[in-house]
Amino acid sequence: MSTHPTPPPECPAHTAGAWGGLYRLHGPEAQTDPLGLYEKLRAEHGPVAPVLVSGDLRAWLVLGHRENLEVARTPSRFARDPRGWRDMKEGRVPPDTPLGPMVTWGPVCNFTDGPVHERLRGAVVESLERFDKRGIRRYVTRFANQLVDRIAADGYADLVAAFSDQLPMLVMTQLVGAPDEHGPMLVNAARDMLQGTATALQSDRYVTTTLEQLVVERKAQPARDLASWLLEHPANLSDTEVLMHLRVVLIAAYETTANLIANTLRTVLTDPRFRASLSGGHMTLPDALEQVLWDDPPINTIIGRWATGDTLLGDQQVKAGDMLLLGLAAGNVDPQIRPDPAASVLGNRSHLAFGSGPHECPGQDVGRAIADTGIEVLLDRLPDLQLAVDAGELQWRGTLMSRHLLSLPVRFAPRPVPQAPPQPPETAGHPVQPSAPPRHALIPPQPTQAPTVAGHRRGVSWWRRLLGRR
Repeated sequence: MSTHPTPPPECPAHTAGAWGGLYRLHGPEAQTDPLGLYEKLRAEHGPVAPVLVSGDLRAWLVLGHRENLEVARTPSRFARDPRGWRDMKEGRVPPDTPLGPMVTWGPVCNFTDGPVHERLRGAVVESLERFDKRGIRRYVTRFANQLVDRIAADGYADLVAAFSDQLPMLVMTQLVGAPDEHGPMLVNAARDMLQGTATALQSDRYVTTTLEQLVVERKAQPARDLASWLLEHPANLSDTEVLMHLRVVLIAAYETTANLIANTLRTVLTDPRFRASLSGGHMTLPDALEQVLWDDPPINTIIGRWATGDTLLGDQQVKAGDMLLLGLAAGNVDPQIRPDPAASVLGNRSHLAFGSGPHECPGQDVGRAIADTGIEVLLDRLPDLQLAVDAGELQWRGTLMSRHLLSLPVRFAPRPVPQAPPQPPETAGHPVQPSAPPRHALIPPQPTQAPTVAGHRRGVSWWRRLLGRR
């Protein structure tokens, strides 16, 4: 009996050849166990596998590390412009497809190649570089402390709802220049878009409208933020180009950083060896982040590239106009480069978590700074964090692009919130006037004695000892 799911009769998976009996990347198996599905595909097809995406549209999933680099670094063969997608040109893509935000062309650097891409990306990179990195870390610390203050006295929390889902958008709204009050609503809209739900297009319109208003305001009254710097950049971006790049930066940075924070905290709380390496000083927090970027990257799959002509990739014959998906998570565990996935990759940054080539993520250093600093604050303030449920009870919401941890319930010893003296606002290019998000309603666990961390010395957390602070 075949192990493949049986598609309906009208499904393109019934066609002969390489496209017959395909796995869907939008079905239950892909959502619950994407890595298991990737290995099935690798065993059956090798480093490049034919798959079906939303609407049972055909695509190639690139599973091999080398093949991912080949696609990402060769825009002459694999373009970023979705207007070359054959299914789109031949009318097979419905106008309300959940893939819309990821495959609808716009005047933005991640949908262009060549000189146009260089002009647009250059404006984004140079504008991001104007932020003071130490200033970013200072007010990430401020936001992170605000979030910890809201849970410190309770002794329990869901770190996804109360921390990892909140911190990146609080920071990014400040960086782009959006009003503080839009932060929580942008969190919901961004998550909905990236899940590819039935309301993804509506959420996309909300984000776009919010940023349109911001561009109008910054043209009239510039400030020291990303919106203003893009408007005044020598590349002379149009208002539409500025809007589209603010959207890309906001959404991409939010999704990757929220998942990176959640995945790292989950690993610390569920892997005793990982936590011991941190607490024992054998691994720094930046090292820990890189390990997680290898093992549990914040983005599983990137949509997409489109073949500019017939070409051979990983022994598969790719046709002009075919869509390709960069399998970042699959490439990171390619047996050709990681025969033993359990082996340490300390000091090795050749993972695919941020892509590669001319479209490599331009904001990865900002994301690392948010995750690194935010996690440091959390673990320093609450050094006795312990998972409040069995690790096997944790659940994820899977999408074509990523796997998002739904909750991370923890317990810790309740502690009073320190009353800090008033201080002038920190800056990272512009005045920071943060407003904390609404407090999440949390269901307390059954009363229990607060757990302690082995080797914990009263008054000095293991995290402070790791960082050399007393």
